[in-house]
Amino acid sequence: MPGQFQWSMSTGQNEELLVVFEGQGEMSFGDRSKLPMKANSAVYCPPETEHNVTNTGTATLRYVYVVAGIR
Repeated sequence: MPGQFQWSMSTGQNEELLVVFEGQGEMSFGDRSKLPMKANSAVYCPPETEHNVTNTGTATLRYVYVVAGIR
């Protein structure tokens, strides 16, 4: 739903890649920077990074997180 967001979370010791399939949104970070997201794009989030995802469009935002642990 437009304007909905995911509660702020941290990547912890992991790297995350968010792959967007449909819609548009924004990933905001703990340092107040923001990255726009749209269908057929990906956003990288490094370890120990607080982040949040918001749907900025009028359609459903569909995405998946790909998480990789750091050793």
